[in-house]
Amino acid sequence: MTSTPQPGLGHRPLVTAEWLSEALGASDLKIVDASWHLPNVGRSGRAEYDQEHIPGAQFFDIDDCAEASDLPHMMPSPAMFAGYVGRLGISEQDRIVVYDSVGMFSAARVWWMFRAFGAEQVFILDGGLPAWKAADLALEAGQANAAPATFNAKLDPSAVVNAAQVLEACTRGTSMVLDARAYDRFLGEAPEPRAGLRAGHMPGAASLPFGELLDKGRLKSNERLKAVLEARGYSPERPIITSCGSGVTAAVISLALHCLGHEKARLYDGSWSEWGGRSDLPVSTGG
Repeated sequence: MTSTPQPGLGHRPLVTAEWLSEALGASDLKIVDASWHLPNVGRSGRAEYDQEHIPGAQFFDIDDCAEASDLPHMMPSPAMFAGYVGRLGISEQDRIVVYDSVGMFSAARVWWMFRAFGAEQVFILDGGLPAWKAADLALEAGQANAAPATFNAKLDPSAVVNAAQVLEACTRGTSMVLDARAYDRFLGEAPEPRAGLRAGHMPGAASLPFGELLDKGRLKSNERLKAVLEARGYSPERPIITSCGSGVTAAVISLALHCLGHEKARLYDGSWSEWGGRSDLPVSTGG
């Protein structure tokens, strides 16, 4: 088996389909299918997992492993997360590889969650299931069996922020806010996929559609990531808050920042689902 990449400052926590194929069967390797789709696209990550997935992969449903809330898939408590992933047979000591059926979409959110709760060896399959299938590698159907495990979860409080902290950042300029939604949604020119939300963006936020960090479902090189971020005014020293529609693709920006060694990034869990639904929070439109 090829050597395992190690996460850390300046390192890319990504593995290739070929690496993962060679690593299959290792006792400490746990594979997670984190596929999730926007509510308006008519797709089910669970149903697609049941039809085909990487051998041994467990399905992680971000809507099931979530705090009870009117907002979608809010961060669970440490106890809930520990119980959920423990039933999937995953401990914080395992090597964990996350993927999704799009390429690079919801996998970043689950990668971020595992790290926020204390797992250190967490990786993403670069290119996701499409890359696996393009390499003509084996698939299986149905539910994979897993022996229960113990995950000792401890939430890093610096990983996530709430609406009050984002408002302070926007008002005082204490952090740069990067919005991963499509640019027309940021401008307020396109409707939100969730009903009842105002259109626009947080005052002072910068638009960074997450797709600009990708190339055919794979994360761009660090040099290209840096160029995209610098075009938005990125500075390695400045704290950053990532946001999106519901806290999913914001994690793609968080992943890119991690690859560049930026450890001052926090994710706004409520994202536009919360901000756009609250009349007491300010909204800007246009560029």
